[in-house]
Amino acid sequence: MARRQGGTLGTFTPLSTPNAPTGLSVSSSIGSAEVSFTAPTDTGDGAVTSYIVTAIDESTGASSGATGSASPITISPGGGTFKIRAQAVNGFGPGRLTEFDTGHLIYAGAELYVWGQNNSGQVGDDSALNRSSPVQVGALTTWASVAGGSGFGGNDTSLAVKTDGTLWTWGAASFGRLGNNTTTGNKSSPIQIGALTNWQQVTGGSYHNAALKTDGTIWAWGLNNNGQLGQNDTDARSSPTQTGALTNWAQIAAGYSTNVAVKTDGTLWAWGRNSNGQVGNNSALNVSSPVQIGSLTTWSQVAGGWRAFNAAIKTDGTLWSWGDNNNGQLGDSTVVAKSSPVQVGSLTNWAQVSCGSGHVAAITTGGALYAWGLNNNGRLGDGTTVAKSSPVQIGALTNWLQTANGYYSGNALKTDGTLWTWGRNNEGQLGDNTLVDRSSPIQIGALTTWLKVGYNPGGKHVIATLGVV
Repeated sequence: MARRQGGTLGTFTPLSTPNAPTGLSVSSSIGSAEVSFTAPTDTGDGAVTSYIVTAIDESTGASSGATGSASPITISPGGGTFKIRAQAVNGFGPGRLTEFDTGHLIYAGAELYVWGQNNSGQVGDDSALNRSSPVQVGALTTWASVAGGSGFGGNDTSLAVKTDGTLWTWGAASFGRLGNNTTTGNKSSPIQIGALTNWQQVTGGSYHNAALKTDGTIWAWGLNNNGQLGQNDTDARSSPTQTGALTNWAQIAAGYSTNVAVKTDGTLWAWGRNSNGQVGNNSALNVSSPVQIGSLTTWSQVAGGWRAFNAAIKTDGTLWSWGDNNNGQLGDSTVVAKSSPVQVGSLTNWAQVSCGSGHVAAITTGGALYAWGLNNNGRLGDGTTVAKSSPVQIGALTNWLQTANGYYSGNALKTDGTLWTWGRNNEGQLGDNTLVDRSSPIQIGALTTWLKVGYNPGGKHVIATLGVV
């Protein structure tokens, strides 16, 4: 039997509609935001069929929204500062509103900043001078995906995709890593690669780079001596070349002469150098085209390491790793290499992982930061220089959002938009205006609108985007 209706004049709400969603949280990006919430326990006299999320511009009062069947829901109101609210809907209509969650910045664009080693022009500021604090690359605010590619002796590159889907590179040109049809002529500022506008994600490895397009294809270029370009050969390429013919790739991460990737069906694949089992296919033979790792369809995120290992997270929140383990970087409490994935501990709430040079950092769904592996120069950020073969929590804070390791260093963003770093600092890669190593996280500057720090597991420079309202 339906419940009686009730309410007060001016705020009348039928009791048959759902209560308000709770636990509202907002993760902002360029022009959009992902709104998460907890479903109401009281759904009224019918099951919840959908949710309505609304963004109200705090300056103009203009509103826009989106509807979805479950949390999270993405809204795209453009740049500005917004109030956010949510409603659950059942067969009787929309239910009670959440209280407004105010002051949420949604970015109109993103600036590009780089710092650290610069002997190949990888900072992108038209110089070859190292930078010990972030410097803006140009004046554009249209940067999206960013990453760094590595080589020995600072022979590094930088990669980025703009919001218009164009691909840009700069830094070292050896082995064709810039993708501009040449192997000579380092570039100290970004150059566009081709004219296509459907690039989505970039990743940098050891003397090779790769990228994902919006059509689900993978493309790679640079050194190919171990088959890391996935072309069924070992010939280098100086411009992006498609890896196979498949169109269902979801994410790719490059490591030391290997690549690891996930398809939209949740399967896990790898290829390239396999000297330490880092391809994960129970062998030590190099692989020059993608091979599936096991038969599971529950993989969600991958990370490539500089010292012959990789890691991945499953949809159930478990974390797995494989490859070289001489410094405990697999996190399984041993120093024994593994040629197929082994679980890291027993936690089931891992959200994001990044690999560096023999070390790993990862964040849980609750925002806690953990690290393990090699620890000279304080690269684990736990206040020591002692290696760890299983995850150790870095401090007690639970507001970490994204981590991206570098060569002998670590970087991470907090939910408040601040950027933090630790580890080796001989090239200014910590960005704190010093050359002093740090064994625990320190904040880079005072800015609070950092959007993303680029993945660069073997690099001594850092590339990041800063949100602009």
